[in-house]
Amino acid sequence: MNAMERDRFRLLMMKALDGELAGSEHSEFDNFLRDEECRREWNAFRKVKEATMDLKMTSAPPEVWDGYWKGMYNRSERGLAWILVTLGAVVLFAWGSIEVVAALWADTQVPLIVKGGIFILAAGLFLLFFSVIRERWFTSRHDKYKEVVR
Repeated sequence: MNAMERDRFRLLMMKALDGELAGSEHSEFDNFLRDEECRREWNAFRKVKEATMDLKMTSAPPEVWDGYWKGMYNRSERGLAWILVTLGAVVLFAWGSIEVVAALWADTQVPLIVKGGIFILAAGLFLLFFSVIRERWFTSRHDKYKEVVR
């Protein structure tokens, strides 16, 4: 069997495993299965597919996750990750804000009152966002019911 026939057999074999063989491809595939080597490869792939179809993913019981999150390393790792993500977002937001302010300030066609309104709106949104984040952080640190499973 040459390389082109081998590639065609493997293509048909994958289609057969997925149940996607067309009418004329069934007979072509059956012709390939007359070869002992092809038949062995087909049987091996069928066994692998049957084995993988029977696999089921199980999730860990809640007790395992409770113990996991009580570990100091696990909590500090997640905390550090959030700090780094937040710091990166703040840096990008600050850079983008500076670019927007510079572009808006340099634009002479936008009236001064509109520029002022945009800056006041942006400052208000920033303060509101910061206030909500600070409140969430404060309540999460002082929540006496956070150990209660709902």
